[in-house]
Amino acid sequence: MYGTIFEIKVKEGQEESLIELMNESDETPEGMVAWFLMRPDDGSDLVGVAVFESKEAHVKNANDPATNESFMKMMEHCESEPTWKDGSYIAGAVA
Repeated sequence: MYGTIFEIKVKEGQEESLIELMNESDETPEGMVAWFLMRPDDGSDLVGVAVFESKEAHVKNANDPATNESFMKMMEHCESEPTWKDGSYIAGAVA
């Protein structure tokens, strides 16, 4: 599996709107296994995780114009572009 972990610095008062935006799509991109958004207990920036079946599926999603459109809407609620860490998931478990 492959994916990305990212941190989002949300504009003051925009967190709930960002979460609603991220939850509004009923469609799962082809090859996506899961995604999560975390509010850390320490109050730092939100942390997101996206998991794809393969690097190819991740890259295909990243290059999809619909993904860019969604990203641009998301950016309206952010202070700056997220920081990204892409890579292969090499260990883990699901319940």
